[in-house]
Amino acid sequence: MVAHSTASCGGPELVLAAEFPEPTREQWRDQVRTVLARSGLLSEQAPGEAVEDVLATTTYDGITVHPLYTEGPTESGLPGLAPFVRGSRPQGSVADGWDVRQRHENPDAAETNREILADLHNGVSSLWLRLGAGGLAVDDLADALDGVHLDMIGVTLDAGADAGVAAEALLALAAEQGVRGSALRGNLGADPLAEQARTGRPADAEVAVSLARRCAADFPELGALVVDGLPYHEAGGSDAQELGCSLAAATTYLRWLTEAGLDVDTAARLLEFRYAATADQFLTIAKLRAARRLWEQVTRSCGVAEPARAQAQHAVTSAAMLTRRDPWVNMLRTTIATFAAGMGGAQAVTTLPFDAAIGLPDSFARRIARNTQSLLLEESHLAQVIDPAGGSWYVESLTDELARAAWRWFQRIEAAGGLPAALESGLVADELAATWERRREAIAHRRDPITGVSEFPNLDEPPLQRVPLPQRPGGGLPVHRYAEDFERLRDAADAHLAATGTRPAVFLATLGSLAAHHVRASFARNLFAAGGIASTDAGATESTADVLAAYRGQPVVCLCSSDELYAERAEETARALRQAGARHVLLAGKPGTARADGFVFAGCDALAVLTDVQDRLGVGR
Repeated sequence: MVAHSTASCGGPELVLAAEFPEPTREQWRDQVRTVLARSGLLSEQAPGEAVEDVLATTTYDGITVHPLYTEGPTESGLPGLAPFVRGSRPQGSVADGWDVRQRHENPDAAETNREILADLHNGVSSLWLRLGAGGLAVDDLADALDGVHLDMIGVTLDAGADAGVAAEALLALAAEQGVRGSALRGNLGADPLAEQARTGRPADAEVAVSLARRCAADFPELGALVVDGLPYHEAGGSDAQELGCSLAAATTYLRWLTEAGLDVDTAARLLEFRYAATADQFLTIAKLRAARRLWEQVTRSCGVAEPARAQAQHAVTSAAMLTRRDPWVNMLRTTIATFAAGMGGAQAVTTLPFDAAIGLPDSFARRIARNTQSLLLEESHLAQVIDPAGGSWYVESLTDELARAAWRWFQRIEAAGGLPAALESGLVADELAATWERRREAIAHRRDPITGVSEFPNLDEPPLQRVPLPQRPGGGLPVHRYAEDFERLRDAADAHLAATGTRPAVFLATLGSLAAHHVRASFARNLFAAGGIASTDAGATESTADVLAAYRGQPVVCLCSSDELYAERAEETARALRQAGARHVLLAGKPGTARADGFVFAGCDALAVLTDVQDRLGVGR
């Protein structure tokens, strides 16, 4: 439907689109039904509701995303006021933009220092430092921050079990520089529950409480604890699961701090929340908005004053969505995710370099990461509008449904005794694993396509080489990337090529003219390439003899043509190919099209097909 916007500047009222008749929902359905009928997805006689059913999708939280929203929740408040759905600050990011925060984890202190200074001289406004196991040694912190003025730059630490000693090192360095306590910004990064999630070791409140007390007493602008949602996201969890786990962690921290004697307003101020931003821009926007609403609900129930209920948010482009194959596409993924983080109202955003899944990022990747944010802020002016998604019926509905789903999950965790108990009992791990298996199945069937990996792979792509990342402690929740299963197949095929000198290959038995076989042959070639398997084809053929003339003895063949030609020649050609040495005959088309040993088609389990074909071609894994 067309929304009628009005504006008045002292003259006649202007009604936008007033000269057009307002379309009805049924008119929209009629138009869409015609398009769907042409594509074979719906009959012309289908009821109107069926149109929307065909186009609707469902998220991993069971939320139905409809193709058209003509109404939705509208009571989302004002920016900077409870419930903070529209932003934690009244001015949004209009005055200063959001905080461009770059992550550093190179164990080489001299190299880290060079990277930090390059970032700060070229648009980065704060630092996120990984220290201890899996990052820079705590003793090297002063060398890494040589030349960095801590009264001008915010620093957030991420030291896991070494949070206490890392915090002491940073505070000592600030004292050496003569930085006033009121000028120190950032977060000391204590997050024992995230450490429990990652390693399985029980969380200890002592260090977190001690740092919180010190910040409350001496450092009014410095946070003490981070509530990190990334371990739950990277374990394959859904958006609502990430939100619910982070909410449960923050609630636990509030309990610890208030039981230690801090007032609840101060305790709330000392927390910063970290969330994953993905290439699903609308879900990311809705997640950040829902997170603020949920936290306001918890803090209001705890008696926190309204200004202190505003959530400090740090959004990080998802590591789970990054690929090692065709990593250049990651630049596009992180751009969309960064856009969504900014539009969702995050106060700080980290854009991971495009090669972060391969190893330690090089200077070019870091430059692209920070310039992605600079372009969105300075050239696209994205921060100049406060909550641009506000008022969109789709975004408001998605925010509301996501918040409700996250709240239900949060209540389950609390009923199980809180997040520490839910992690220890396996409740969190089991629920995240179930979501990961559903996500993994969707990726395997290419319902969740991964460009450059499961779709449109480049077999001739030379692998990008990087210094390996330092290993972070494990033992808790698993760490997944969405592309990992397909990339394992690519790695196995490349190893076969290196060992034998030939890439595993399938023969495409193309029947008929180019027009007859092109679509299905292209589909099959693309699918096999996703498993690192090359394809040769017979080209245009007029007979089974033409196909056999092009055949070179490959053990796996795939028939490709139209349904009409399958009916005429598929069985004859398959029989002749088997007699010539083919041991496994596939057909590009759905089961029932013709007889074959297997079928490849849109929606098939591509991962299972590729695994089976690799096995038949002698590819070891």
